[in-house]
Amino acid sequence: MESVKKSYENITAGQCIRTIGGQVKQFTGPSILTPVAMILEVLMETLIPFLMASIIDKGVETGDLGHIYRIGALMILFALLSLSAGIAGGVLAARASAGLAMNLRNAMYRNIQTFSFSNIDKYSSSGLVTRLTTDVTNIQNAYQMLLRMCMRSPVSLLCAMGMAFFISPPLASVYLAAVVFLSIFLIFIIRKTTGVFRQVFEKYDDLNASVQENVSAIRVVKAYVREEHEKDKFNRAVQNLYGMFVRAEKLIVLNFPVMQLTIYSCILLVSYLGARLIIQDSLSTGELMSMLAYCMNILMNLMMLSMIFVMMTMSAASMQRVTEVITEKSGLEDPADPIMEVKDGSIVFDHVGFGYNKTAQEQVLKEVSLSIRSGETIGIIGGTGSAKSTLVSLIPRLYDVTEGSVRVGGEDVRKYSLDALRSQVAVVLQQNNIFTGTILENLRWGSGEATEEECRRACRIACADEFIQQMPMKYETQIERGGTNVSGGQKQRLCIARALLKKPKIIIFDDSTSAVDTATEARIRKALDEELPGMTKLIIAQRVSSVEHADRIIVMEDGRVSGFGTHEELLASNEIYRDVYESQTGGLKDFDSLSQGDQ
Repeated sequence: MESVKKSYENITAGQCIRTIGGQVKQFTGPSILTPVAMILEVLMETLIPFLMASIIDKGVETGDLGHIYRIGALMILFALLSLSAGIAGGVLAARASAGLAMNLRNAMYRNIQTFSFSNIDKYSSSGLVTRLTTDVTNIQNAYQMLLRMCMRSPVSLLCAMGMAFFISPPLASVYLAAVVFLSIFLIFIIRKTTGVFRQVFEKYDDLNASVQENVSAIRVVKAYVREEHEKDKFNRAVQNLYGMFVRAEKLIVLNFPVMQLTIYSCILLVSYLGARLIIQDSLSTGELMSMLAYCMNILMNLMMLSMIFVMMTMSAASMQRVTEVITEKSGLEDPADPIMEVKDGSIVFDHVGFGYNKTAQEQVLKEVSLSIRSGETIGIIGGTGSAKSTLVSLIPRLYDVTEGSVRVGGEDVRKYSLDALRSQVAVVLQQNNIFTGTILENLRWGSGEATEEECRRACRIACADEFIQQMPMKYETQIERGGTNVSGGQKQRLCIARALLKKPKIIIFDDSTSAVDTATEARIRKALDEELPGMTKLIIAQRVSSVEHADRIIVMEDGRVSGFGTHEELLASNEIYRDVYESQTGGLKDFDSLSQGDQ
């Protein structure tokens, strides 16, 4: 997990800008118009103190009411223009930032759908959820502030500083010194907080992982009365996050008192120096009032700039994390000229070696060579960790082999289009997922064009029709989130039916009848043989009774093929298989104990 946390730190600022900026797309217009509106607002605000000085010096002191009315009306007009520009800028910035967030989430989600299993293994599900939610929200807020304040504040500061030097260079020098001092202090804060905020988002991943694990396993938590333990674990995660935020905020909050101290110091110093200049007739009262207004303008804009830098600091890690997901390349890609049709269901493993990590010294599969004819029913049996599931995952190219090759229909799987290959290889897992929706909607994941009669036929083969007919709404019954209103065996049978609707040439059952009683399992097996005789069927199981009727059986041990033959051949020639069969029929031992040294 540590390597995953550090991987995004290699993403450069240039990569982030190109990737995030590329998602602005159709919101380029609002992104350009927002700074324009902000500049207009700043120009109007900058002129108002200058006009105020004119009212005091040429209107109030001389008693010229006409001048007061004219300049006052002009100030009201500029104020209204500034208000309108500010409102327009706010609306445009909201549209642009929300649009960027929408595009970022879409880009991430689309790319995640292309990930191979090796890509998915790199990220935790909780980490991906954090990136899709919290990280994107941080970028959205930073972008909105960037559009509004990153243009407004520097322009306003420069305009106010320019007017201040135009009115009185000696007094303006006080502001310039304050700006330099605060800039140095701001750089110090940013450098200190950048690393802390990066760690904060890693803590978010841990927090989400804790919540996700607890909610998904809530029945186990309650069954073992572990609520207090889970509360303590969650509280530790929250406390860690709290501690990191406090560390960062302790540094950030220093910005505001220092800023306030600088502002009031400038006001006092300018008032003192300005009073002396007025006495010396080097400055008018109206000009001093303008200088004080520009003082607040300059320093408040500097405060806004500091907030921008803090926000950008907070979002820098988020930008790296989001960019990493968007730019992640799938470990599996279609060849330049892919084969679009799988000829038949034959499978050949030719000296296959495989490791999840290409740099790992020990491979999961070692020198596997097998030849399976199209239409055969093949059983696969072996102890926990013998790489049964890994073996079959190479057939639909969920992973690529490290050594050797896997051929389906006479062609290397790497020559096929991934969509074409996977449409002809169906996989039914032990831990199956069904989705919120009706039973029919879940079944049509196998084939979106399947008729209701085709769905019923697939369910009859999978022995699912019998329990569906007993439900109040039958095939229109709503499946609750996570399939909590169906049993484990019913869920497995629905998933078998869903896979059959693909009408594949190869179907893989990865211990997918473990929650089904032996009588129902036998009926499913018989229905498959009678209804789909030409389909190649691979059955991974722990029970010998689940595979003994297969045409041939593969015995796996420690990533190697220990035996391959019929039930009778293996009983005669393979000691592991024979001991497993005798232990299960006699109730003596289980497979794992035998495969680990009791054979």
